[in-house]
Amino acid sequence: DRYLPVKNAVKVFSIYRVGDVGLLLAMWLLHHFWHENITFEALENVESVSKHLENHHWSGIFISLMFLISAAAKSAQLPFSSWLPRAMEGPTPSTAIFYGSLSVHIGVFIMLRTFPFWEHQTLVRIIIGVMGLTTSVVATGIARVQSSVKSQIAYSSIAQIGLIFIEVAAGLEALALIHFAGNAFLRTYQLLVSPSVVSYLIREQFYNFKPRQHTVEDSLPKRLEYSFYILCLKEWNLDAFLYRYFWSPIKWAGRKLNFLATHRILFFFVPLYLVGLYSVYHKEIVPPGLVSALPYIFSTIGLVLVLKSFTERIHARISWLMVVMNHFWVALAVAFNENFTFTEIHIYLSGVAVFGLVGYYILYQIKQQEGTINLDQFHGYSHQHPKYGLAFLLACLGCMGFPISPTFVGEDLIFNHIHEDQIVLAFFTSLSFIVDGLAIVRIYARVFLGPHAKSVYEMAYRSS
Repeated sequence: DRYLPVKNAVKVFSIYRVGDVGLLLAMWLLHHFWHENITFEALENVESVSKHLENHHWSGIFISLMFLISAAAKSAQLPFSSWLPRAMEGPTPSTAIFYGSLSVHIGVFIMLRTFPFWEHQTLVRIIIGVMGLTTSVVATGIARVQSSVKSQIAYSSIAQIGLIFIEVAAGLEALALIHFAGNAFLRTYQLLVSPSVVSYLIREQFYNFKPRQHTVEDSLPKRLEYSFYILCLKEWNLDAFLYRYFWSPIKWAGRKLNFLATHRILFFFVPLYLVGLYSVYHKEIVPPGLVSALPYIFSTIGLVLVLKSFTERIHARISWLMVVMNHFWVALAVAFNENFTFTEIHIYLSGVAVFGLVGYYILYQIKQQEGTINLDQFHGYSHQHPKYGLAFLLACLGCMGFPISPTFVGEDLIFNHIHEDQIVLAFFTSLSFIVDGLAIVRIYARVFLGPHAKSVYEMAYRSS
């Protein structure tokens, strides 16, 4: 019903999407590292890991950093710390408990499971330790100035997880695991009892007033103390940092594509795709020099489509078709990359095709019944059409590669056919998956969530 929770939900999902793609890239390079699908049991083989790292030192560092980026995103470490208190805003205590005390530890679990791979990489261990220390210091300061219990618990949990990252970097796996479990139990207990504790303290302050206690910050010079206080109050502008350096460039790139008229994109790219599809099955007609360049060209076209979809503000159905077409262009790019049976591509695209058609049908029905589904505002149609809202959510999850469709398996299979030296192709593909997920969630949020477009329903203030 409200505006801000929907915006915050999209922010949280976007951070998780970054973590997912980090894992995908790590799995992609690990596949080329061992020339087979890797398991955790293989990672624990010290001799095999050491042998591969000697021959591929920088590749090993890249894999470890991808694990770290994924872990930092999922455990709300810097610079991704701002999503946790916003995710805990849900209407029930279970929402806050899930994010604040359970799911936020996923990053620690990732680092513990992959520890045998990077334990001998000193540079990576230093980076993990520094990140954990910085996060602990910053999050502790932010927690001390929060006015709500949930935010205090969220940033306190982030600070403790920063310490756990330091323990993991130091090789104290057993201590980190104990700290992991202890912090999870503590935050769960705090979130369960916090309503009664806050109620008691509010009443207690009227009878037993306690003056402000002397703190560590009071020993600092006043200018430094006040500066630190304001920075913590503003949460060190972490939200603005993420927007400026992560999402703003994507939006800027999408706006540069405004010269592409939305209704003409399909008329140009669909015939071009059919030509490319015909060429896949008749590669002998394509010049050999062009075959090696086509994967990059097709991957770029998919990225262009999904960037255009992400910044589209009018046509919801066209935007939906563009994110679906992105998957087809990625599959076409990989199909030109090497010779293999197309069974894997069919597995990948089967889920996209089915859920894509379901999503388009639902948008068509909403358009027919309500008259407008423009993406320049929130419509909140889940009030009137809860079944359509649920069905469209499932269609979104299926197109994004959640484990409810074959696309979940297909994305991993697609990355297996991107060569080790094709870093640009892997980057374009992973970036298109990130933006694809953001564009899909944006369509769902704009059409079905937020304040209802018609004033016959109760409407909260925009800032609430």
